[in-house]
Amino acid sequence: MESTRVAILALLLLLAFGSSTAKVEEENPEFWRSQARRTLQSALDRKLNTNVAKNILFFLGDGMGITTYTAARILKGQLQNQTGEETVMTMDTFPNVGLAKTYSVDFQIADSAATATAYLCGVKTNLNTVGVSAAARNGVCKTQKGNEVTSILKWAKDAGKSVGIVTTTRVQHATPATSYAHSASRKWYSDADMPDSAKKEGCTDIASQLIKNTDIDVIIGGGRKYMTPKGTKDPEYPRDYSSRGKRKDGRNLINEWQSLKTGKVAHYVWNKTDFDAVDPETTDYLMALFEPGDLRFEAERDPSMDPSIVETTEKAIRILQKNPKGFFLLVEGGRIDQGHHAGRAFMALHETVAFDYAIAKGLELTEEHETLTVVMADHSHPFTFNGYPFRGQSILGKSPLWATDMLPYTTLMYGNGPGHKITNGKRPDIRNVNTKSKDYIQLSAVPTESATHSGEDVAVLARGPMAHLFQGVHEQNYVAHAMGYAACVGADVRHCQGQTAPPAVHTTFTDHKNGNRGVHGSAALLSSLLSALVALTLLM
Repeated sequence: MESTRVAILALLLLLAFGSSTAKVEEENPEFWRSQARRTLQSALDRKLNTNVAKNILFFLGDGMGITTYTAARILKGQLQNQTGEETVMTMDTFPNVGLAKTYSVDFQIADSAATATAYLCGVKTNLNTVGVSAAARNGVCKTQKGNEVTSILKWAKDAGKSVGIVTTTRVQHATPATSYAHSASRKWYSDADMPDSAKKEGCTDIASQLIKNTDIDVIIGGGRKYMTPKGTKDPEYPRDYSSRGKRKDGRNLINEWQSLKTGKVAHYVWNKTDFDAVDPETTDYLMALFEPGDLRFEAERDPSMDPSIVETTEKAIRILQKNPKGFFLLVEGGRIDQGHHAGRAFMALHETVAFDYAIAKGLELTEEHETLTVVMADHSHPFTFNGYPFRGQSILGKSPLWATDMLPYTTLMYGNGPGHKITNGKRPDIRNVNTKSKDYIQLSAVPTESATHSGEDVAVLARGPMAHLFQGVHEQNYVAHAMGYAACVGADVRHCQGQTAPPAVHTTFTDHKNGNRGVHGSAALLSSLLSALVALTLLM
């Protein structure tokens, strides 16, 4: 009873003090009515853009679930000395909003490889597999052959458009890899990461596919060490053995890429000085690899060595937009996810804010009447926004209302992750802990080495030609088909022909009832179970 009385008193004090933080104009009902009227009129004035999309700008926030989106909005405002909640993100200005279901064929909660295959290739697949259908099995090379599926990046290239990838991770990571590679394992970054059996069966690593499968005009991110022979010193970290080349086959894929571009203006750069010197107007191809692995978090980035995601997005667009047929560009805020895996909300949210600025730059450099811009997440994380924080309180701070154990807690926490810190049945006392630090790890309910993903739907935001196609709740693989339709790339080009009638499609399904299970059958079921066990150990 005593704890209940304390809680009630605390809540009353909270309400009393909280109401005093409201802005004066917000106490006037007319403030909200006039705001709503303006928003309503804007919606009423909106006209459908049914043009054919010349360009597609696709922004993927890896791990940017709804909670991350909301918390980043508040952080962005607070970084500008505002209360934060009322901040309008660039993403918030997109008039067409939908939801995507993120499950994979074999798991209720998916990883970045399976989700990327869905929204880039238009086909749902199994966990940990890249650019292959669900008939392929995780880590089993022989099941990869014949089950490859192509991405919208290739559809755009085949249609004569210029194409590019920009990421804050290594360019061989799951999301960018799916745009060009086909692999039974997302972990096969270089040949050194592959089992000998897979290599003997003819499978190739992701890095080698980067320079072979599709002629990509712009490649920006990290991942130098997967491109060079084992032991090759890194130009930026020559004394760091972990940064040295990994390839066992002796190939230098950077040199090979340059040789393939003979006769073209092709630049390879690894630092900001050389990157800044690249003239988009005279450049045909650009490969920029700024780190041996993933790029640094935005909060730890050295601006003298590595450009921001805003700068890389701008350079890519300026190179690609010279093509009169248009372009497709994938921009991934890849380290939002990695911040969450580490239980570091500070890092994840600052990555999201930087990602939003990159979206703004993309809109600034393109014309809405001819450019379809889509923003979405691939999956979410067990990331919660809770308590009763005052209006304008730091999003990285603590709830003013303490828990029943009479200890404070942060308004941002995780359902699982490395932040589980129960000792002798008690939570740590964080009254004197700076939870706004970039190194602070939020408390988690369940101890895991790395926070997992979560399975709720993710937001899909769109503007530009045919952006209304993205309204509603859809399977995640629908996104690739909607983008392809809008731009007349891929198999469905009815939009260019002024047609809307369903195309003639002949589909054959396997008759499982009669036992006709093709090359899979019971063996495939066993393979699936084994793949699931392997997947659980490799998911992070």
